[in-house]
Amino acid sequence: MSEAVLKVENLSRYFRVGGFRSRGQLHALDEVSFEVAPGEIVALVGESGSGKSTIARVLAGLYKPSHGSIIFEDETISKQSSRSVRGRMPMVFQDPFGSINPVLRVGHSLLRTLKLHRPDVAKSARHDEAVALVERVGLTPGADVLRRYPHELSGGQRQRLGFAQALASNPSLILADEPVSMLDVSIRVGLLNVMKGLRDREGVSLLYITHDLASARYVANRMIVLYAGRIAEEGLTEEVISSPQHPYTQLLMATAPDPRLPLAEIEGEKDLGEPPKVIDPGPGCRFAPRCPLAMDVCWANTPPMVRLSPTHRAACFAVKAQ
Repeated sequence: MSEAVLKVENLSRYFRVGGFRSRGQLHALDEVSFEVAPGEIVALVGESGSGKSTIARVLAGLYKPSHGSIIFEDETISKQSSRSVRGRMPMVFQDPFGSINPVLRVGHSLLRTLKLHRPDVAKSARHDEAVALVERVGLTPGADVLRRYPHELSGGQRQRLGFAQALASNPSLILADEPVSMLDVSIRVGLLNVMKGLRDREGVSLLYITHDLASARYVANRMIVLYAGRIAEEGLTEEVISSPQHPYTQLLMATAPDPRLPLAEIEGEKDLGEPPKVIDPGPGCRFAPRCPLAMDVCWANTPPMVRLSPTHRAACFAVKAQ
């Protein structure tokens, strides 16, 4: 098996817009390529509309890619891929009710997942396995949790349950789409620690989708910054955070609130300029209309990915290659 558990190569996803006869296309993703190594958390960051969740939904088989390929555990997958392949790459949604039936007890969802994806677990052993799963994500006592209904759990507990359900299929990679964005700040760290534990103790890889740079820095080994369906910058998390090279990454860092400042010194949300054009986009860098460093070449050509170090790249004409 190759070093990467997941390889995404030149992935594109377009959506037709307008009326029945319209040929307009929204370019949600354009030529996106990246890898996820075993036991690694990779964060996809960017503002709303950057394409983060579209990537997750294509990987989960909810959307069919317009172009490109997805190689998972050395197997090219598609919308018709087997249940076992899809089971090894489950998704945890932003809203836990996206994967949990609210009218059935917690145990029903876990037992059903075990039945579908874990033929190695005998029917007589499924209940004990389900108890172990919820306790692995910090829900105790497990037997009591299984008897509850989802509405009897807090928001943080429901999200932990979502990770337990993902674990039930014995995954190699978990797609986590904004799993902490709906939680109170005081309990986010607990769920982020669950994700770190899955990586460190279970050896599970995670693709963590978020707009929150602070949480990405806390859990992720590597960071990929997306803008308007393209990768703007990628690298080791600390390398990107400490030395952002793409102007968009720099703006994201500048607009992130600094908790060390007194409230009176924290300004309102900074204006990042006009939103990107992603419906039938023309040539050139999509960030050019908002970029303080835009040059003539930026309007006419798509910037190539420039290697800044062995572990750091950015797609910008203004940066210098190593």
